[in-house]
Amino acid sequence: TIAARLVEAQRTAAILTTFNEADVSELQALRARHRARFRERHGVDLGLVSLFARATILALRKAAVLNASIEDGDVVYHRRVHLGVAVSTPRGLVVPVVRDADGLDIAGLERRIGELAGRAREAKLGPDELRGGTFTITNGGVFGSVLSTPILNPPQSGILGMHAIQDRPVARDGQVVIRPMMWLALSYDHRLVDGAQAVRFLVRLKEHVEDPVGMVLDA
Repeated sequence: TIAARLVEAQRTAAILTTFNEADVSELQALRARHRARFRERHGVDLGLVSLFARATILALRKAAVLNASIEDGDVVYHRRVHLGVAVSTPRGLVVPVVRDADGLDIAGLERRIGELAGRAREAKLGPDELRGGTFTITNGGVFGSVLSTPILNPPQSGILGMHAIQDRPVARDGQVVIRPMMWLALSYDHRLVDGAQAVRFLVRLKEHVEDPVGMVLDA
């Protein structure tokens, strides 16, 4: 079924991928400062995927077309964000869906993603937990992937690929400094989403990742 859907996406959608990179030094510093207290208060970890999930949701607020889909020739705009999160399991890749993810705070996202990932690895997900997603994120960085072009999960119009964090030289205020950097890849259906919309989404996402305090306060 997974293979058939991937082939369907390649055959029916006009898939294009746009890239940007984010400096995650502030995000890492925030996690280091608050991780223990966050775990004590909420009973879950302050995970990277849940932070990126929250940043994605905030970026989608001003990019509704990336949370839309083409269904039977009609463009359907979804009022809620049902976020698919790709999970690697012994039986292959599955994408459980966090329902109404836009209504969850970071702790709620971490808790729900953890629950779904655990059920996925135990092969205990129900059919309803695997369908109805409106946007997907996938983290190839946990396996060391530096750059990739993720394939859409039809009928969704967008998928975000996260990658490995690497220390790289970058220019800051006229100086070359070393920063932990991550490539971000947004694949989207060009029938529905144009390049400018995709770029603006990635820029907003980058802003949230590089200013995580603002992102948390906006939760």
